Amino acid sequence: MLTRHLTSGIFLPLTRAMSTKVAVVLSGCGVYDGTEVHEASAVLTHLSRRGATVSMFAPDKPQMHVIDHTAGSEMPESRNVLKESARIARGKIAALDQLKEEEFDALVIPGGFGAAKNLSNFAVKGPDMTVDEGLSEQVKAFRGKDKPIGLCCIAPVIAAKLIPGVEVTVGHDKDEGGKWPYAGTAEAIEKMGGKHVVTEVTQAHVDTNNKVVTTAAFMCETALHEINDGIGQMISKVLDLVN
Repeated sequence: MLTRHLTSGIFLPLTRAMSTKVAVVLSGCGVYDGTEVHEASAVLTHLSRRGATVSMFAPDKPQMHVIDHTAGSEMPESRNVLKESARIARGKIAALDQLKEEEFDALVIPGGFGAAKNLSNFAVKGPDMTVDEGLSEQVKAFRGKDKPIGLCCIAPVIAAKLIPGVEVTVGHDKDEGGKWPYAGTAEAIEKMGGKHVVTEVTQAHVDTNNKVVTTAAFMCETALHEINDGIGQMISKVLDLVN
């Protein structure tokens, strides 16, 4: 099926003309101080498979700190969140303050400790956290226009802080012998006024009232393909919610 481009008169495939536009917000590059790279890759792969048009953004500011990923220790240097995120985006990225909600149909935020250190300070403050001002404005703008928001791994704490009564998941609320090492996050979500829903890592939870979709991802110690499957569920449900 074809549709005519309104200004040029050129016929384009209907699927291309109606491609869903998704803004993806990154928080650096690397699980311990930025975006979890596997999660970002899974998000982008599943968005691509569904034919979405993706634009990536990140705050243009210093990271909370820099972690040596071979040792898990802090390094005596400073890095910029936007510049580090550009590694994942292959250079095709813009500062978060350039994101215009009206140009997009959905918002997706992958996890990694960057979501708890650079997009918020949950890693330090727990339920008393604050969210990066620019991201807070964007989340509220998308929610205000009833546009879907997807978050995975630790990132659902951002929704719990900003959207009163929101339902989210970070997987299980018990450690279960180390399988769910960050299970205590569920309690923090409840303290912030959110509702935590227990799910398996291959599942995604949909808060239909708030159009918020979440999945546990690397909150669970499990096989990579199961994390990928859960993120696929999240992306599928986010896109299904686009009007």
